[in-house]
Amino acid sequence: MANLKGEKAAPNPEKVAAVEDLERRLKASSVVILTDYRGLTVEEIGTLRGRLRAVNVDYRVAKNTLLALAAKRCGLDHLSPLLIGPTAVAFGRDDPGVPARVLQEFIRQFRKLEIKGGVLGQEALRPDEVRALATLPSRAELLARTLGAIQSPLRALVTILNAPPRSLVQVLAALRARQEAQEASEGATPPAGEVPAQAAASVDAPVQAAHPAVVETVPAAAPAEGAPGGTGETDKNGQGNVGE
Repeated sequence: MANLKGEKAAPNPEKVAAVEDLERRLKASSVVILTDYRGLTVEEIGTLRGRLRAVNVDYRVAKNTLLALAAKRCGLDHLSPLLIGPTAVAFGRDDPGVPARVLQEFIRQFRKLEIKGGVLGQEALRPDEVRALATLPSRAELLARTLGAIQSPLRALVTILNAPPRSLVQVLAALRARQEAQEASEGATPPAGEVPAQAAASVDAPVQAAHPAVVETVPAAAPAEGAPGGTGETDKNGQGNVGE
């Protein structure tokens, strides 16, 4: 500001320090959430600040003009449209979902706090995106799930390796016996369409016993009725005599 003589007034040291403090907090934060605290009592603000402090989140009431200057220095000009009405800022340095969850729980309990929006990294967040951030699993939960998925197959191996030598030998012997039994069963199975010679012989033997070789004998032809009897005499021409 210029004074009555047209000279620029010296910056207010307190405001300069406040802007620098806000700038430092903005740069050190992984997530920043702006809230409208109208309607909250001093005691309720203290309660909220204590809950956030317990999870390593700072909660400070800030003047919009000073916060706008600090945001501009950090390249966060998109915060300016949110700086309307009373503003209190949650500065989260660790898991971005932590301050969002604490704020949402506080809103469900007191129904007075309003979320204006925020910043995640360098990206602006709408109020609904801040609420969605509160529903995400925590970083610790995600790490636990990932480590569990990785360690599950390793845990069994570690259990075997940490077993006494006798148990380890028994496990290896059991695995070897299982492998040998599997290989033996695969080798004993004949290829499709082929029958071992011994099995074929055992199948043919009963058939041959049931049907022994038969020597066919042609029986003598019986004398036809009316033909010359076998007892008749034959003449010199080979014809039998006619009876009387």
